[in-house]
Amino acid sequence: MKGLELAERYYDEVGRPILAEEFWADQKRIAVGLVGEGSECFGFDDEISQDHDWGPSFCMWLTAADYERFGAELQQAYDALPKSFAGFGPRRDMNADKRHGVFEIKDFYRRFVRFDHVPATLAEWRALPETFLATATNGKVFTDPVGEFTAFREGLLAFYPRDVQLKKLAARCFTAGQAGQYNFKRTADRGELVAAHVGLSQFIEAVTSAAYLLNKKYRPFYKWMHRGLTGLPVLGGEMRDLLDGLCTRPGQTAPEAPVHVQIVEDISALLIGRLRCEGLSDSPSDFLLDHAYSVQSRIENEALRNMPVMME
Repeated sequence: MKGLELAERYYDEVGRPILAEEFWADQKRIAVGLVGEGSECFGFDDEISQDHDWGPSFCMWLTAADYERFGAELQQAYDALPKSFAGFGPRRDMNADKRHGVFEIKDFYRRFVRFDHVPATLAEWRALPETFLATATNGKVFTDPVGEFTAFREGLLAFYPRDVQLKKLAARCFTAGQAGQYNFKRTADRGELVAAHVGLSQFIEAVTSAAYLLNKKYRPFYKWMHRGLTGLPVLGGEMRDLLDGLCTRPGQTAPEAPVHVQIVEDISALLIGRLRCEGLSDSPSDFLLDHAYSVQSRIENEALRNMPVMME
């Protein structure tokens, strides 16, 4: 059973009845779901995930006034719930940070996005890493009668403003072109295999981020970014399959082999084709650096458009 399904069943069958009994007057003030840190919140958990920070649990979110009024009592009730459910548990929490239980809504979001509001300016949006935004908006909200938690969530899920999206995309194209198309082969040819591996890693991260940006989805942190490509309708499956070819197991072909250089070019061509298809670049070049400048030229905000293309 996936952790998200387990969480919803745990709430429906164990948590909800207790809330109805002990907090009947305030039950319609409580948002419930599972969002945040942990592979189960992304739906990427498996049997290996169950060795720590996994098991029956859910989150409850309250407005500031409600948290002040009955948040402590609600947390006590949560802590008293059975630790095992449906043959799973008890949880083995190895992370010191609180991931489940009762949260004040703005405090919960502030942990990931630094602000107690949906970013309102280009500068605020640019300050937020994709991975933090992915964590703040993953999972599932089971119920939200008041709607405040969901309103904040939907504001984040609306994605970066277009200028920020373009700035990030331009920077990713620059990094991918420099680290992958240019420096990967050069360092490998010199026998600088550590540098070649670093360049290849930067290329992988940059093109993966670009795929998420084109889908207007936030990229999860490195552990899950490749798996998450499968669910992206634009470039996702094709990008994932090509990236698989770059990551050989020990004892197989070394990363400087010509086949890896060709895969880098295939991935770059795939990305370039999509940029042209969406009208984000009109460069005839097959080099991603050239497309980085073309993408950035489409930014409307003058200050952002005039920043160094690799900066983001």
